[in-house]
Amino acid sequence: MAKVRVHNFTITADGFSAGVNQREEAPFGDGMDGLHDWMFAAQEPGATGIDAERVARWDQEVGATIMGRNMFGPIRGPWQDDSWKGWWGDNPPYHHDVFVHTHHPRESQPMDGGTTFHFTDEPVEIVLERAFAAAKGQDVVIGGGAATVQQYLRAGLIDELHLVQVPLLAGAGERLFDNVADALKNYEVTEMISSPAATHLTLRRR
Repeated sequence: MAKVRVHNFTITADGFSAGVNQREEAPFGDGMDGLHDWMFAAQEPGATGIDAERVARWDQEVGATIMGRNMFGPIRGPWQDDSWKGWWGDNPPYHHDVFVHTHHPRESQPMDGGTTFHFTDEPVEIVLERAFAAAKGQDVVIGGGAATVQQYLRAGLIDELHLVQVPLLAGAGERLFDNVADALKNYEVTEMISSPAATHLTLRRR
């Protein structure tokens, strides 16, 4: 059965997925340099171990992705134009439909390689229905950022979260588990395994 899941979502030792002052020159904000070093190392040719194995899973059986506007780009408020098409260039790595939560919808943006970004201000339940329809029986991934994952947690819609905790301290920014205390009562940690670079945690709905 298709699932709603979070995968390879990286947080600091103090639980932040982004620091303050996110901008084009610093997509994850101040103090977050090195947040994804574990992932880059795991993608090197010949890499093995738990990090490489988890990175390789990121698109397996995934048919659609949902993300927040902050994950899509650094622009805030109304779109001035449609020139910003994401961080990933003309051929994003998704190769399927991606639904972007925003208070300022705009026309869908087809990209090379099969990715199409859809911009919506619909409730999370409706967006998830659309994502499942697009996924055609495969999983739907909630890509981030923290506020978007929190929305789906509070709505009780996420089946599984794979988190990666790295040895950095942010001190401030967007903390993944803020404002979700009641929702977390429905989850349990089913796996915790570490590499020299990171600790991988899996949370599943009870």
